[in-house]
Amino acid sequence: MSKTDSQQNTVEWNQLNWRKIQKVVWKLQKRIYRAYVNGDVRKGRRLQKTLIKSYYNRLLSVRKVTQDNSGKKTAGVDQVKSLTPKQRFQLAENLKLGDKSKPIRRVWIPKPGKNEKRPLGIPIMRERAVQALAKAALEPEWEALFEGNSFGFRPGRSAHDAIEAIFNQIRSVPKYVLDADISKCFDRINHQKLLAKVNTYPKLRRQIKAWLKAEIVDYIKNERTPNDKGTPQGGVISPLLSNIALHGLENRIKQVKTKGRIKPALIRYADDFIIVHPELEIIKLCQSIVSEWLKEYDLELNTEKTRIKHTLEMFEKNQPGFDFLGFNIRQYKVGKYKSGKKSNGEKLGFKTIIKPSTESVRRHYQKIADTVKRLNAAPQHKLITELNPIIRGWCNYFKTVCSKETFSKIASLTYLRIRRWADRRHPNKSKTWVSNKYWKTVKEDNWVFKSTGKYETALIKHAKIEITRHIKVKGEASPYDGKTLYWGKRMSNHPEMKKSVANLLKKQKGKCNWCGLPFQEGDKLDSDHIQPVKAGGSNKLENRQLLHKHCHDIKTKSDLLVIKRYKAQKEWNKTLKQFNNKEWQWVDDIPTLV
Repeated sequence: MSKTDSQQNTVEWNQLNWRKIQKVVWKLQKRIYRAYVNGDVRKGRRLQKTLIKSYYNRLLSVRKVTQDNSGKKTAGVDQVKSLTPKQRFQLAENLKLGDKSKPIRRVWIPKPGKNEKRPLGIPIMRERAVQALAKAALEPEWEALFEGNSFGFRPGRSAHDAIEAIFNQIRSVPKYVLDADISKCFDRINHQKLLAKVNTYPKLRRQIKAWLKAEIVDYIKNERTPNDKGTPQGGVISPLLSNIALHGLENRIKQVKTKGRIKPALIRYADDFIIVHPELEIIKLCQSIVSEWLKEYDLELNTEKTRIKHTLEMFEKNQPGFDFLGFNIRQYKVGKYKSGKKSNGEKLGFKTIIKPSTESVRRHYQKIADTVKRLNAAPQHKLITELNPIIRGWCNYFKTVCSKETFSKIASLTYLRIRRWADRRHPNKSKTWVSNKYWKTVKEDNWVFKSTGKYETALIKHAKIEITRHIKVKGEASPYDGKTLYWGKRMSNHPEMKKSVANLLKKQKGKCNWCGLPFQEGDKLDSDHIQPVKAGGSNKLENRQLLHKHCHDIKTKSDLLVIKRYKAQKEWNKTLKQFNNKEWQWVDDIPTLV
C-alpha cells in the first residue's frame, strides 16, 4: 500500500459520519429491546438479523475492538496487534457470522492480593469484531429478560448498585446470609445447556458454539488443548454468555415458600451472590436449591468458601456481618439515639454500617507501600503522579459508604510511609528542613505533599475525599429503554467518575462536544483541551471538554494544523519584534538594518 493510499484511507475512516452510524445502530437496539419486553420474539429475531447484517453495525464493531477498546493492542494467536484504516475497512466489509473459530491464546494474569493467576482467552482481532457484532444484537434481548438484582457485567449497573440492593434488603430486619461462592464458574459451564438457554436462531447459535469450542493455545506451557466446557474469559461476548448461564437463579429463589410475607432475596454480581432471609431454615433450604440448580450446568458451590452468617449476631463462630465486592456489611447494636429507624419512625435498636473490608484496606495500603518502595530514588513529582491514580481510584470506589474513619486512618499510614521516604533521601538534614522541602501549605492545610517548579503537582489525601451516597438503579431499567436523560444523569453521578470529568459531563449535558451524541454506558470518554496546550491553551477547566475516544482521535488530527499555525505566528511575531528593535541606516538610498 502506497503512502498516498494510506493517507487517503486515514481521512476516509476519520471522516465517516459516526454520529449517523451510532444513531442507526442505537435505534435498532432500542427496537430489539422493546420487542422482547413486549414478548414479540418473532419481531426481535428479525431485527437482530437486520442488525447483524448492517454495514453500520459492522463499522461500529470494528471501531470498538480496534480503536476504542483498552485491550486493542493485545494480540491473539495470529500476533496481530493493530490495524491500519484500510485494514479496518476491509475487515468491516467482510465481517459476518460463520460456524468456525480460530484458536484463542491463553494468558495468565495475577488475581488481586493473591498468589493465584486467572486464565484469560484472547481471540484474534477478527473474532473479537464478530463477537462485538453478535453482542450488539444479543445484549438488548437479554437486557429485556435479565432479573432486577443481577448487576455484574451489565450496562448501567455497577457494584455500588449491588451494595445498595443489599442495604435495602437488610436495613429494617437483621437477616441470615448465605455468602456463596461458585467453584471455577466460568471454566466449567456446560456448553449444551448454555446454548439451549441462549435459544437464538441457528446461524448465530452455530457461531457461538464455535467460539465456545475454540481450541486453547498456551505458549507459556507450550500446549494446545480442546475446550469442552466453560466460557473463556477475555472474549467480547464472554461476560454476556456467563450472565445468561446464571440467569434464572434469582427467580428460582423467589419461588421458595415461606411462612411469612418476607421472601428470600438473591443479589448477584457476575458469579458472586448472596441470599438473605430472617429464618435460618429458609437459608439452608435455599442453599440446597442453589446446589441442585447449579448441577444442571455442571457447576457446584465451593464448600470451603460458602458460609452462612448473620448480619447482627455471631453464628457458628463467624463474626457478625460479611464481605461482598470489597465492602464489609454489618449491623451494630446501638442505643436509641443512634439507632436506625423504620419508615414509620420506630427505633430498630441497631444500625447497618457498610465500610471497606479489612482485606481491601490491607491490599490498598500494600499497593501504596510497594509503589513508594519501587520509586525510592525517583523525583517527588514522579512519586505523586504514580500514587494519585491509586488513591483516587480506591477512594472513589469506597466513597459511597461509611468510609470517613477508614480514609482518615489510611491517610495517616500513607503520610508515615512517605515521611520515611523523604527522611531516607536526606539523612544529614534536619526534620524541619525535610518538611519544608517536600510539604507545602495549600489554603489552610499546612501538610500537603507537593512538588514545585516545572512539574508542580500535589498528592491527593484520602481524608479530603468527600463521602457521596449512591442511588441504586431503578428496578429492571436498562440503557436500551431510551431514557437518555436518566442514564446521562446517572453517568455524571457515578462514584468512580473523576470529579473533573463529572463536572464536564454536567456542563455538556451528557453530550459529546464533537459529534453531539449523548454519551452511553460503555463509551470511552477522553478529556480534551479545546485550545491545544502547544497552541497556547491552558490546563484550566474552562479550556477542557469531554469527547468520545474516537472523536478525540479525529480532533487531535485537526489540532495539528492549529498548532502549526500557532508556531508560525509565534515565529513571525518574534521576527517582527527583532525587526522593530533594530537600528536603520541608509545605503545607496535603500533602508538597511544595521
